Amino acid sequence: EVGEPFKEEKAVAKYLRFNCPTKSTNMMGHRVDYFIASKAVDCLLDSKWAKAKKGEEALFTTRESVVDYCNRLLKKQFFHRALKVMKMKPDKDTKKEKEKGKAEIGKEEEKKSKKESVKDDKNKKEKEKKKDGEKEECKKDETPGTPKKKETKRKFKLEPHEDQVFLDGNEVYVWIYDPVHFKTFAMGLVLVIAVIAATLFPLWPAEMRVGVYYLSVGAGCFVASILLLAVARCILFLIIWLITGGRHHFWFLPNLTADVGFIDSFRPLYTHEYKGPKADLKKEEKSESKKQQKYDSEEKSDSEKKEEDDGKTEGPRNSGTDGSGGERHSDTDSDRREDDRSQHSSGNGNDFEMITKEELEQQTDEGDCEEEEEEEETESRPSHEKS
Repeated sequence: EVGEPFKEEKAVAKYLRFNCPTKSTNMMGHRVDYFIASKAVDCLLDSKWAKAKKGEEALFTTRESVVDYCNRLLKKQFFHRALKVMKMKPDKDTKKEKEKGKAEIGKEEEKKSKKESVKDDKNKKEKEKKKDGEKEECKKDETPGTPKKKETKRKFKLEPHEDQVFLDGNEVYVWIYDPVHFKTFAMGLVLVIAVIAATLFPLWPAEMRVGVYYLSVGAGCFVASILLLAVARCILFLIIWLITGGRHHFWFLPNLTADVGFIDSFRPLYTHEYKGPKADLKKEEKSESKKQQKYDSEEKSDSEKKEEDDGKTEGPRNSGTDGSGGERHSDTDSDRREDDRSQHSSGNGNDFEMITKEELEQQTDEGDCEEEEEEEETESRPSHEKS
């Protein structure tokens, strides 16, 4: 015979009920909460009963002591052991499946004979596309922040176990003890008091009744204003959208009806988006500019490598030229000739400069004057020769 639980046992069971992680499932057609034995042992080892007080020993010192105490709780019917049973999918009629399979196979063979000639050419292209797609998917999976695929969880149900013993491990135990939490008790008490106070409203003092009246009117006006704002912002969006032909999307108080806090629902004041042909062009220009920047950076890197290679090759050449004095003079003479040629080319006007219209007219006038002076000199020369 099992006696009634002591106060300490009730306190431990209550702590375990509200602090040990639990899950819910179906058992014998009822919704029940269950926990795992190893997590319950860890929870009690972190509780106040695992710490020694002055002049007293700790109740829980090892995992074995916790298991023994939980066996006492199990015998006093705070919880009981259960068995996991996986749900199997019902088997379908095999005959119907076979008949359907045969019919489908016959149809597929006819289709394949017709499409084989066409698919041979397409298969190669599809394989190449699949390879490229797999590479891109692999890159996306490697990038951080990508959401992982959810693992499919197998459904199961619980059934009562024959051996009612508490074991430390992955064993499942269903709660029978279901005490009322203090928060739920306090909320229920406040609700009862509020209902009684509302029914006694005619007995309230006159000042309190007038204050409650004004508060209710103010709350009603606030709720009505929010509803009107919600309707007005939708109307404003529709008007702007129709006038601009769907190009401008203007929202006044965009977070008014969003699932955010009271202050955040009024931030920002408005949002504006332009969705037209120019927006697409800007996106294309940005992508092109990024590509050009990458291309320029690659060219710079290649040119730097070439310069480094040239510097390495010039080093041994210069060391060879330092051997004789005659070669040094020849190098300096060639350098001087190259400088003279460069100056001559710059003087001939190979370098281009921007010239305004006024300067161009002045240059043409000066050129005409020079031509006239040359003609006069040519005329005067034969007269002197004759004399």
